[in-house]
Amino acid sequence: MGFTTNPSFASMTALLFGFCVALLFPELVASRTRQYTFHIEYHNVTRLCHTRSILSVNRQFPGPRLIAREGDRVLVNVVNHISNNVSLHWHGVRQLTSGWSDGPAYITQCPIQTNQSYTYNFTITGQRGTLLWHAHISWLRATIYGPIVILPRRNESYPFEKPYKEIPIILGEWFNVDPEAVISQALQTGAGPNVSDAYTINGLPGPLYNCSSEDTFRLKVKPGKTYLLRLINAALNDELFFSIANHTLTVVEADAVYVKPFDTDIILITPGQTTNVLLKTKPNFPNATYLMTARPYFTGRGTFDNSTTAGFLQYNQPSHPQYPLKNLPLFKPTLPAINATNFVANFTNKFKSLASSKYPANVPQKVDKKFLFTVGLGTTPCPSNTTCQGPTNTTKFAASVNNVSFSLPSTALLQAYYFKQSNGVYTTDFPTNPTRPFNYTGTPPNNSTLVSNGTKTLVLNFNTSVEVVLQGTSILGAESHSLHLHGFNFFVVGQGFGNYDPIKDPAKFNLVDPVERNTFGVPAGGWVAFRFLADNPGVWFMHCHLDVHTSWGLKMAWIVLDGTGPNQKLQQPPFDLPQC
Repeated sequence: MGFTTNPSFASMTALLFGFCVALLFPELVASRTRQYTFHIEYHNVTRLCHTRSILSVNRQFPGPRLIAREGDRVLVNVVNHISNNVSLHWHGVRQLTSGWSDGPAYITQCPIQTNQSYTYNFTITGQRGTLLWHAHISWLRATIYGPIVILPRRNESYPFEKPYKEIPIILGEWFNVDPEAVISQALQTGAGPNVSDAYTINGLPGPLYNCSSEDTFRLKVKPGKTYLLRLINAALNDELFFSIANHTLTVVEADAVYVKPFDTDIILITPGQTTNVLLKTKPNFPNATYLMTARPYFTGRGTFDNSTTAGFLQYNQPSHPQYPLKNLPLFKPTLPAINATNFVANFTNKFKSLASSKYPANVPQKVDKKFLFTVGLGTTPCPSNTTCQGPTNTTKFAASVNNVSFSLPSTALLQAYYFKQSNGVYTTDFPTNPTRPFNYTGTPPNNSTLVSNGTKTLVLNFNTSVEVVLQGTSILGAESHSLHLHGFNFFVVGQGFGNYDPIKDPAKFNLVDPVERNTFGVPAGGWVAFRFLADNPGVWFMHCHLDVHTSWGLKMAWIVLDGTGPNQKLQQPPFDLPQC
C-alpha cells in the first residue's frame, strides 16, 4: 500500500535527511502534507455486457485511494473535465473549522463547473481507520467514489493484531444506464426511480450475474495470516449484508473509530458506513474456494435490486499452484432474509466504543438541547394540470425531517451564512419537534402524507451538547433510513422499535461506551438516539444516505456559530472557492 504523493528529484536530499531524522529522533517527526490531484473524467467501462461512459476520477473505477496518517494535512486539487457540475465530499472527515472543504453542493460550496478546479484543504484530527470520498451532487456518486485510508500516527500501532495485509472492499451499485437519467426521470414523474442492475465488489458484479463471470473480484490470501479488510458501502440506495463462506470476521473499527472487537459471520453495512474487520485465514492450505457475497437488507414497500454480488476468496501458496476453480469445491455463505430487521437490530447493538484511556468515549453526560425529529416518506402535490406517477395521480413521492422536505438553494448555505446574506437563501426556523404529533409507527392519520417544503436550518451556539432522537414513521410504510451527519461524530446512546418514550427510554441509554459513528440506520418502525458536542463552527448537512430519499428531501442543515477562542472560528473562505 503506497502513498500517491510524488516528490520531485530535487527534493530527494531533503527526504533522505528527513528519513534519517525519523530513524534517530522519531519524536521530532511532524505530520505530513499529502497532495493529490483528482481529474473528473469520462471513462468507458463494460459491465454485464453493457459498455457505457461513466464519470470517474483519474479514469479509475472505483477511484484512487486517498492515504494519510492521523494528523496529516490533505490537499486534493479536483479538476472537472466533464459537462456536469461536480463536488466531492470526504465522508466522515471532521473538517474542524474547515467547512469550506466538506463538499456537499449548495451546502458548503457551489459545485465545480466544467473546466474549473478547486483544492480541498483539511487536516485529519483524532481519526484513524477507514472512511470514503464520493461525489456529493445529484447521483454522481454512483461511480465517483473511493476509499480514505487513515493510518495511525507514526510509531503508534493498532489496538489489535497487526495485519499481514490491508485490503479495501468497496460495495457499490451498477446501472446499465446513466444514473442521472434515472433520478431525473423519477423527479419529473413523481414515481420511484428504476433500480440498479447489479451490486459490485470493488467495481465488479461477479459470477452470479449473466455475462459477468470475468468481472469478478478475487481476494488471494495465504494460510495462517491475518488480513485487515476495510469494508465500505458506497451503494446509492441499499443497506447490504456481507459474508465470506466458512470464515469468521472480527469487527475492530467503525467509521474511523476503534470499537470493542467482536466476532461475526455476517456484516450489515449501510450506505456511507465503513467497517474494518480482521480475517484470519485457515492455518493450512484448504483444497477449496470460498465465495464472499453481498445482497440488500430492505424493509420498504417499493421495488429494489434483489440480486447478489459475489467474489472469490482464494488460497494460494508457492508450494501449491493455483488450482482451476472448476476443480475445487466451492462454498457459499448464507445471508439473512432480505427483511431480517431483528438480525440487524441485534448486530448493530454489538458495536461499543473501545472506551480505553487512550481512546476514550467522550459521551456528553449532560444535554443542553434535545430534539425529536421524525424521518420518513410522504408526498407533495403535483404541479397543477399535470398527472404524476407517485402514490396517487395527484401526488409525487417526497421525504422529510419533521415534515419539512428540504429544498436546495441556488447558492451555498455556508457562503450565505459567512457573508451574512441569508435573506432569500435560508431561514433559521427548522422545527425542533414534530409539527403534527401522531402515532408515528402505527396507523397514520388521514391527510398525514403531505409534507411542507423549505430551506430551513437550525442554529446552535458553539459547544452546545445536543441529543437528537430520530423517529421513523410509517406514513408510506416503515423502512430504515441511513442518516449521515456532516462535520461531527455522534454517540448512539439508544435505539428501539415503536415510538420513542421520553420517560422510559432514556433510563436505558448507554452513556459509558456507546458506538461513535458518522452514519447510522434508523430502525424500520423504530427510533435511534444520539448525542454530540457542537464544537465545529460552520454549516453542516444531515441527510439520509439512501440517495433516493435525499433527492426527495430527507435532509436538513445545522448552523453552528463561532466560539470565542482562536481555534473556535470558521476559517476564511479559500481564494478558489467555486462560484454559483
